[in-house]
Amino acid sequence: MRLAIELRRLRDAAGLAAREGAALLGVSPAQISQIEAGLAGVSEKRLRRLAANYAATDGEFIDALVAMATDRTRGWWEEYRGSLPTSFLGLAELEHHATFLREVQFQYIPGLLQTEDYARAIFSDGIPELPDGDLELRVRHRMQRKVILEGPDPKPYEGIIHEAALRVRVSDRAASRAQLASLLEASEAGNVTVRVVPFDLDGFGGSWAAMMLAGGAVPRLDTAVGDAPHAAAFVDSEAQLGVFRTLFRRVEGMSLSPERSRDFINGRAKEL
Repeated sequence: MRLAIELRRLRDAAGLAAREGAALLGVSPAQISQIEAGLAGVSEKRLRRLAANYAATDGEFIDALVAMATDRTRGWWEEYRGSLPTSFLGLAELEHHATFLREVQFQYIPGLLQTEDYARAIFSDGIPELPDGDLELRVRHRMQRKVILEGPDPKPYEGIIHEAALRVRVSDRAASRAQLASLLEASEAGNVTVRVVPFDLDGFGGSWAAMMLAGGAVPRLDTAVGDAPHAAAFVDSEAQLGVFRTLFRRVEGMSLSPERSRDFINGRAKEL
């Protein structure tokens, strides 16, 4: 779908209608429409011809689109197709292809850093209540997402967590203590950075900005993920990406250093 969106943007930037793009490629307008709707794939040869016809000169960007077009990955998330909402699969696929991940959370521990008991408590609190089978599918899916941090090809990850998330007990005291211990352990990994935003901070008004930034092969292929009522909302327009990048830098600048954050989390754990 992201490939389809970017091809449509290239055509629009060239000032061409779909029928004109089709004529340059020697295909029917219906074929261009299917490609731009994500309903049909496109070969490397045709993609490069489209890029040339659209006067796209950013070679690195075009190479990244080619990699997207020719990728045949069927990741672990495919086993959940038809069982979980498509946004769950889309998030796992996005994380798999990301070059880096940056996340800000204010109410909960970020999903990639959650323990099984913590995740189960969150999913159990949903309205309407989930059937037991669906609940366990969500928990298992969330735990499998951790492969991007703990697997053979770990991604650089920075998580910024508000003190509120460290204090809210989504389950009982023991589960909260175990979650904080797990968070401390994760923060020691070379690819993981954890920062805390404490309550005792003047001038902080960004508590609405829970989000994730996933790095693309090139910056213009970055994606932001925001919370939405029923599913994750994927944002890829350059203007909105700029907003999310600015928000992340602002919150990062107000957070504690990784070292002080570990001390803060450890202190909270001892309180429990």
